[in-house]
Amino acid sequence: MTRIHVAEYLDLDVGTERWHCHSCGHDIAAARENYKTGLLLTERDPGEVHPPLIEGRFTFAPDPTWIRIIEFHCPGCGRQVETEYLPPGHPITHDTEIDIDALKRRLDAGELRIDEAGKLATRNDSEVTA
Repeated sequence: MTRIHVAEYLDLDVGTERWHCHSCGHDIAAARENYKTGLLLTERDPGEVHPPLIEGRFTFAPDPTWIRIIEFHCPGCGRQVETEYLPPGHPITHDTEIDIDALKRRLDAGELRIDEAGKLATRNDSEVTA
């Protein structure tokens, strides 16, 4: 197995250096790029996601002139992979970057392995968390 389960709905295929949807296996993007570039984007109305709780000027609902909500979905199965709350005009964040070359060296040297669940583990079978 060459796929590592990186996030709830995101896998990294170390062999092909590609991001994949964990739910359906859809090939999302190159692993050396921002995985979000291969997902479908939906901009949501903040008031729809967080409707006003009270009447008046301060309603506890986000002001759409201050915040936008972006949802990222797998093009293969429609699974929502990520959500971002960003100021208007702010670029999509690149929040997951893995040193693929170092990871491959450690896997090839036997220092790390990928277990049956797709988790990184050390030689003595303990799960790697960072």
